[in-house]
Amino acid sequence: MMVNVKKNKLILGYFVILLTFFSLISCKTTDYLNYKVEGKKIGITNEKGENQEIVTYVAPYRNKITKELDSVLAYCPETLDKSKGKWQTAIGNLLAAITFEFGNPVFEKRQHKSIDFCLLNSGGIRSIIPEGNVTSRTAFEVMPFENSLYVVGLKGTQIREMGSYLMSEKKPHPLYGIQFYVDKNDLTVKRILINGKALEDDKIYYVATSDYLSNGGDNMTFFKESVEKYDMDYKLRNMLIDYFKKVDTLPILKDEKIILE
Repeated sequence: MMVNVKKNKLILGYFVILLTFFSLISCKTTDYLNYKVEGKKIGITNEKGENQEIVTYVAPYRNKITKELDSVLAYCPETLDKSKGKWQTAIGNLLAAITFEFGNPVFEKRQHKSIDFCLLNSGGIRSIIPEGNVTSRTAFEVMPFENSLYVVGLKGTQIREMGSYLMSEKKPHPLYGIQFYVDKNDLTVKRILINGKALEDDKIYYVATSDYLSNGGDNMTFFKESVEKYDMDYKLRNMLIDYFKKVDTLPILKDEKIILE
């Protein structure tokens, strides 16, 4: 019996020692070291020059692209600038007309329906079309983004929302195929004509626009409410290039889409 007691005390002693040891390890303070990292700005210069091997390799591709971009496609009789106009501009009218002209045949072929009118955004026009020769580079400068044509089905009531939006924005957003007649005093929309016919509230109208706007971009939330939306897989910039190739001289379209009465 005495042997067991001694044995138990011995085991207990070992346990206490081990517990104390692990306790000391767990409570040990971690040492942290501070490091100082320094940097400096290195300017980009021509000191080392170009890698001639790379320049030679890419030259044929660069020359081909430059030739394609700068080949003359059409002529513009005067500079088209989106800042030249309050409610509509010649460049906006042209871009909307092109979108309708080239988008409608695609929509008709795929969906067996027709586009009623077009609405784009002024902010999507990123450059002027200068007087003189018009090239593919012109199209890339005017529309540098990869926006594609979408056709959205809107009820007449949603188009009334569109009219209120345009009056509150006071920007020359490109329009084609639609006219808003507005009270010149308080800017309320009195009536809307689509292709010369009065708007019908319950009718579905098909609107050509961009993928960006179709998702409610530029606060055009009326597009998000649509239950019909079609991706035409046709970039707006490519439409512009196709149009330049088709015509000799760009027309100057100054017809009014927003009429104050």
